[in-house]
Amino acid sequence: MFSFITIGGTIAFAASGALAGIRKNLDIFGVAVIAFVTSLGGGTLRDILLGQFPVKWLLDTKIVVLIVSVSVLTVIFKNKINKLDKTLVFFDTLGLGFFTIKGIEVGVGAGLSWPSCIILGTITACFGGVIRDIILNEIPTLFRKEIYATACILGGFLYFLLENFNFLKDYKEILVFFVIVLIRFLAIRMNISLPNIKS
Repeated sequence: MFSFITIGGTIAFAASGALAGIRKNLDIFGVAVIAFVTSLGGGTLRDILLGQFPVKWLLDTKIVVLIVSVSVLTVIFKNKINKLDKTLVFFDTLGLGFFTIKGIEVGVGAGLSWPSCIILGTITACFGGVIRDIILNEIPTLFRKEIYATACILGGFLYFLLENFNFLKDYKEILVFFVIVLIRFLAIRMNISLPNIKS
């Protein structure tokens, strides 16, 4: 299940990054770079915070090959995607769910407290998108009014709540993933957001 989360999150965020690059009319190299930082930016920051060197993707070339492959396929089939914005949100939300769980479980494996694990999960899920948006000269989704990091945090609380009820690990991961995705999709669908701070 942990391998599935890693692969699923990498594919989802790579596709999200590639679509964002296509939307900005980047060349194929630029699209691949954006896909790369979107997929691995949060995990790289997580590994640095934990002092895990070299960072994990440097030891696994299959991840790099996977991201490049997803980038190329996204470019090839871009004309099959009618609405890039909606597709970008879809893949971004899937990546959010996958990588929140991965970050939490890396924190658990490192023996961190549950609040630190939730923070680590949120960083893993969100900061690849932050780097992507900064490179593309946009205000990161994390800092806008959309429900984004909030979904990760709520999913993290659910993860540790289920831990107290001795849920089987695989069922817990699946449930937390779907809750994060559902919160994000419902927030977009119903236009639910955090209040802006007025100057």
